[in-house]
Amino acid sequence: MTDDRIHGLSPELIAALPKVLLHDHLDGGLRPQTVLELADAVGHRLPVDDAEGLGDWFQQAADSGSLVRYLETFDHTIAVMQTADALARVAKEAVLDLAADGVVYAEQRWAPEQHLARGLSLEATVEAVQAGIDEGVAQAAAEGRVIRVGQLVTAMRHADRWQEIAELAVAYRDRGVVGFDIAGAEDGFPPDRHAQIWRYLAEHDFPVTIHAGEAAGVDSIAQAVHVGQADRIGHGVRIVEDIEFGRDEDGSPLATLGSLAHWVRDHQIPLEVCPVSNLQTSATSATSVADHPITRLKELDFAVTLNTDNRLMSRTSMSHEMRLLVAEAGWTIDDLADVTIAAAWGAFMHHDERRALIEQTIVPGYQKIEGALL
Repeated sequence: MTDDRIHGLSPELIAALPKVLLHDHLDGGLRPQTVLELADAVGHRLPVDDAEGLGDWFQQAADSGSLVRYLETFDHTIAVMQTADALARVAKEAVLDLAADGVVYAEQRWAPEQHLARGLSLEATVEAVQAGIDEGVAQAAAEGRVIRVGQLVTAMRHADRWQEIAELAVAYRDRGVVGFDIAGAEDGFPPDRHAQIWRYLAEHDFPVTIHAGEAAGVDSIAQAVHVGQADRIGHGVRIVEDIEFGRDEDGSPLATLGSLAHWVRDHQIPLEVCPVSNLQTSATSATSVADHPITRLKELDFAVTLNTDNRLMSRTSMSHEMRLLVAEAGWTIDDLADVTIAAAWGAFMHHDERRALIEQTIVPGYQKIEGALL
């Protein structure tokens, strides 16, 4: 144990908490050493030729305050993920890294259409990633860590292959794929660009999460929930633009919700919030985790979940995100439990499986750490 405890929580205790991760990009979570080795194998030139320096480069390049600049860092990771072996390796290592961080359930999102440069078919990419996930889950279990991981298949907004990718996701629903997403440039590529996709997915009873409320505002979120019929919102932090914050006559905090904010909260649509990433991309006007909207949204009873987005670019982990919220925003173990349970209820698996995850893993895990605090 270290002595740097806040609310009784040391880094070691936070690391031991069971975690649920809904928003984590496979191509944004590579180990720097893996990027180096895969790049060398395919002759891809990197800006830095050592693992520590490369990790620094990714973080600095992503820490520009621009989502466009942030997304440019993916040119390097995607370039080295163009073979079945590379995809399987990255997926396996992602599972092992998450399990080592205490994650017990995760969804890995990625866009198969971006991994065809060396001749793979869409189907082959999904199968390679699933092979890596399966291997990672098995190795984690052998090491005493239980984790469940599903694929979230993503269509890139600007590429207009939405129908094809949606059909791919549905085809693999019983072979590891748990949901569908659209990502990439949010402005100019709204869900109504291909409105038939959402009808297709609904007719196939297939879960949907949509990136919204990150680079674009309230209108983007409205389209995600009303046109896209999203079960969850990727990021969603700009829902605060539909909330008027003030104080009542006694000086107590006051919030007046607009119609969309009411809709999102009333329906308890989970918000996949990624604090460190949001600060990097200026998805919020906040300048620190202390004033990030996640705390206010949680206090207002939105269905807030905590996520990493891109562990490589943000040099983050679930434990790191939790430590920052504890240290800078005053979160307690109860706050961390709330977002973990909210994420479990929002996971793309069946209701009885969600309940079992909460009752058999999350609650006992938190009770164990709470006991250590006494």
